Amino acid sequence: MGADMSMPKGSNTPVPTTALRVELGWRPGPGAPDADASALLLVAGKVRSDGDFVFYNQPAHTSGAVRHEGKRRSGDLVTDTLFVDLARVEAPIERIVLAASADGGTFGQVPGLYAEVRNAADETVVARFDSTGATVETAFVLGELYRRQGGWKFRAVGQGYSSGLEGLATDFGITVDEPQHPAQPPGPQVTPPVAGPLTRPAPAPVSPPVPAPVSPPRPGGPPFPQYPAPTSAGLPVPPPPPTAPSAPVRLSKVTLTKAAPSVSLAKQGGTSGELRVNLNWQVRKQLPGWGGRRGGAGALDLDLCALYELADGRKGVVQALGNAFGSLKRPPYIHLDGDDRTGAVSSGENLTVNLDHKQDFRRILIFVTIYQGATSFADLHATVTLQPQHGAPVDFSLDECTVPSTVCALALLTNTGGDLVVQREARYLVPERGVSPQRTVDRAYGWGMNWTPGRK
Repeated sequence: MGADMSMPKGSNTPVPTTALRVELGWRPGPGAPDADASALLLVAGKVRSDGDFVFYNQPAHTSGAVRHEGKRRSGDLVTDTLFVDLARVEAPIERIVLAASADGGTFGQVPGLYAEVRNAADETVVARFDSTGATVETAFVLGELYRRQGGWKFRAVGQGYSSGLEGLATDFGITVDEPQHPAQPPGPQVTPPVAGPLTRPAPAPVSPPVPAPVSPPRPGGPPFPQYPAPTSAGLPVPPPPPTAPSAPVRLSKVTLTKAAPSVSLAKQGGTSGELRVNLNWQVRKQLPGWGGRRGGAGALDLDLCALYELADGRKGVVQALGNAFGSLKRPPYIHLDGDDRTGAVSSGENLTVNLDHKQDFRRILIFVTIYQGATSFADLHATVTLQPQHGAPVDFSLDECTVPSTVCALALLTNTGGDLVVQREARYLVPERGVSPQRTVDRAYGWGMNWTPGRK
C-alpha cells in the first residue's frame, strides 16, 4: 500500500506476522495540542491486567512484543511511534488496540492526524488510516491489529472519546491512579452526575444504557468491534472494575520543550526514592557509517553516562567505559544499570539516581556518547525519560542532529535550595580532533576533570 492510499473507516487489510512500526502522526501548529500513542492488548475485549497497557509511562510490554518508542519532530510533522512484533504476541491476545490521546486540547485542533503501519525491516507501508472530522474528542481509537485465520489484519476504526486517555483506558479494564479531568470545550453537553466539580465517582459498576445496535458480519473479517457506547454526556460507560487489580496506572507526565525546558522534581512529587533515567533510541533508516539498532558486528552502541559534582566538591563520572558503574548506597549515589552493547535490550540504557541523597548533589549532567557503530547521531531518534519513584515522569525527545556529533548532553540536574531542577539540554557537541567525547562535554560544562584513555 502506498503512503498516499488511506483506508476507509471500518475497512481492514492483511498485515505480515512480523515486526511492525505503528506511527501516529500530525502537523503541529499554533493552538495544536500534543498527542500520545498507546496500545492495549486485549483478550475478549479487555486487558488481562494493567500490564497490557503500553504508553509513555509504561513503555514496554513484559512479553517484549509491544513497546512505545517515543516522539520525533521533522519539519512540519510530529510522529509518536509504537513497535509491535506480531510474531512475539502471546497466544491469548486477540486484539491490539492502537490509540491516541490529546494533551492540552482536543483532536479537533490537531491537523492531519493519521496512523500508518510499516514493516520494521524495510519501512514499507502496509496500512494507513487518515482520521478526519474530529471535534471535541480527546482520545481516539485509530485502528487495531487482530488475529484472523492464523494471520493478522489491521482495521481502521476511528472512534473518538471525549473523556481522554483515562476514559479510553478504563473502558478496556485499566485501573487509573489520580484520574485526569480535562476541561470540556463549550457546547451543548450534559454534565454527568458527579460528586463535585471535576470529580469522577470511584470505580464501581455503572448501569449501562441500551447497547448500540450490533453491525452484521463484514465480508473478509470478523464483525466490526463494538466499542463502549458513549453516554448522553459523550463519555464512554466504564466497565466493571477488573478483578484483583494491580497498582493503578499513573497517567500524568511532564514533557520538556525548548519553550519550557526545566521542571522542579519536588513540585512533581519526586522528593525521595529512586530516579530512573532511560534513553531509548531508534534508527529511522540505515545510512553509510551506521551499524544496526540490533545486535551483530558493528552494531550501534550508545553509552548513557553521568558527570557528577557532589556538595563536598568531589567530582567524577558514571559510565560503562572503565567499568565505572557507580553505586546507589554510597557516593556518588548514582548507578548505571548495565551496558547494552548490542542494542538488543528493548528498554534501552538506564541509570538510577538515589533521591534520598539529593542533598549530597551539587549538579549531575546526563549525557550520551557513541562508542561504536556510527560516526554521528544523524538520523537517530531518541527519547529521554526521567521517572521518579514518586511523582510524574519527565520526558523529552532529541531534535534531529545536523552536525557530526558523537556526544550529546541530555539533561542537567542542579540542586537549587535542596530541590533538584531538571533542565533539558539536548545539545549535540562536536569533539575536536584527538579529543574524547567525555573531555568534550567536560569542557562545555566546566567540570574541570583530568581524563585518561579507557576501554570496556
